[in-house]
Amino acid sequence: MVELITPDDLFGLDGKVAVVTGATGRLGRVMAEALAGAGATVWLVGRNQDKLDALAKDLTAKAIRCDVTVDEDVAALGARIRDEDGRLDVLVHNAHVGKAGSLRTATPADYLEAADLALAAFQRLLDQTRDLLVAAAPHGSPSVIAVASMYGLVSPRAHLYDRPEGGNPPFYGAVKAGLIQLARYAAAELGPAGVRVNCLTPGAFPGGGGDPGLIARLGRQTPLGRVGDPAEIATSVLYLASPRSSYVTGANVVVDGGWTAW
Repeated sequence: MVELITPDDLFGLDGKVAVVTGATGRLGRVMAEALAGAGATVWLVGRNQDKLDALAKDLTAKAIRCDVTVDEDVAALGARIRDEDGRLDVLVHNAHVGKAGSLRTATPADYLEAADLALAAFQRLLDQTRDLLVAAAPHGSPSVIAVASMYGLVSPRAHLYDRPEGGNPPFYGAVKAGLIQLARYAAAELGPAGVRVNCLTPGAFPGGGGDPGLIARLGRQTPLGRVGDPAEIATSVLYLASPRSSYVTGANVVVDGGWTAW
């Protein structure tokens, strides 16, 4: 008789501890729901305590206000996890602040702010949780997931936007490209300790209340002819988070409906 493989066998995270930054955003919420649904103890991280508390109640998760651009906040996050759980199996770096712009309107300060949130924050998180991730290695396959963007691979198509200043800004794509490379670097350095690091690169996943015309134009740019639903990112997160991807590190998993395929 053939033994059936259940979803728990594939993606179960019972007994695992996970952190999701940017947890109350449209993709962060889905990622946190997926990890919690797979059985992980999930720490929800963000800047708005009320939103975090509401989501924590829905998911039976832990909420901690933490600005990942502030050293003291990230240190406090690491200390809390260390005191309460003593290990970390999954770290999802998803913190992001949406901002439009163009080369004409971008300032040097915009680049520095974006780099702090995407790159320096990733370094802070790794600095404060490295020992926790290494502590989990003998019991599984700890996983770090950096959430990048298709605009870290290709340039936005300006004609899709009603005006240049309303488009995806140059500093966003620049730092997301850097995040993909930083994840590769971290994978090489942390691999000997048994810690995996990968990138997850979403395509167009508009949030609720977006401009229907823009959403339709974005969708027509993909071979599938539509934008993504946030729920479609969940299985990719679970795959990279679970021990089933234990031989995957330094990879960039692109979930973009084929946007970057042509």
